Amino acid sequence: MISTKIIKVSPERPEQSRLKEAADALKDGRLVIIPTETVYGIAADMSNNKALGRLYKIKKRPENKPFSLHVDKKERIEEFASAIPASAYRLIDKFWPGPLTLILKSKNSGGASGIGTIGLRMPDNKVALEIIAQAGVPIICPSANISGKPAPVNFSEAIKDLNGLVELAIDAGSARLGIESSIVDLTVLPPEVLREGAVKKEDILAILRKKNILFVCTGNSCRSVMAEAVLKKILKEKNRDDVEVVSAGIMMMGGTGATESTREILRKRGMDVSGHISQRITPDMVKKADMILVMEQLQEKRILEMFPEVKFKLFLLKEFAKISDNSLEIDDPIGKPVEFYEKTFEVIKESVERISSII
Repeated sequence: MISTKIIKVSPERPEQSRLKEAADALKDGRLVIIPTETVYGIAADMSNNKALGRLYKIKKRPENKPFSLHVDKKERIEEFASAIPASAYRLIDKFWPGPLTLILKSKNSGGASGIGTIGLRMPDNKVALEIIAQAGVPIICPSANISGKPAPVNFSEAIKDLNGLVELAIDAGSARLGIESSIVDLTVLPPEVLREGAVKKEDILAILRKKNILFVCTGNSCRSVMAEAVLKKILKEKNRDDVEVVSAGIMMMGGTGATESTREILRKRGMDVSGHISQRITPDMVKKADMILVMEQLQEKRILEMFPEVKFKLFLLKEFAKISDNSLEIDDPIGKPVEFYEKTFEVIKESVERISSII
């Protein structure tokens, strides 16, 4: 048995010096009980084998059953996971920070992450997030109970069985939600909800059912605008609300509108893009997209230079058209007569119609 030091903090205005003490303890390989919005957990440094071994022993948990990693920022998911699907980013946008654990392919195998997979969560709790951030080491944080017993929803429940087994315990009152996180496995197809916790299964599935299509051209003022407008019109006619359609450019700063010829061509066909504001492609757009469709090989090359991991979801839009020439490129109509715009639109329309039938 060891002497467990108990530190009481305000859940809303936690004293930084007390949180630093907890973070320093974790860096030193000690075990610390901390609050989250779901239940209380036992935090440990995932990279410290001694701490990890003690945690498995205290929890009476089989070592082939991995612990989930807790992060303080959404972006840190990419430090630990690989081959991250677009659906993961959409779930993160919706539910993080919050009570949802994602199972993803791991950048490393074995240890706390399991064989080839890792669980990741960003808790919605000021105390937990600050401790994780200050610790600066990868933090795992399973519920503060012996395996098989109920997860503790307040400090008194957490300390009851663990007093004398951990070095430090943070008392921040009761957990706000009092129910464990939901768990979704994104390493299988279709994704599987392994545990329904604080986030409803139906809400998770609603996000998983959605798709995101990103059209990219040079300036986001004509070709990608046409493609976005056509697909949105088709989806509306089919009463589909499960697809988000976005367009962007690779060589502009944003803030301009669609060209006059683009607006006129689309207006004649019942599509109003007078409110369109051009935007530059961002990492967030790319990550959330299930399919990225470009007009030219140059755009394809630029995107792959910036985001090499998207090569399996990046296509030339004209690949989906009935090819009548030897080119897979849709040329830029900027500076060309309206007749050229009309021909460009017809190629885009044909390609988008075929895409709409497969998404």
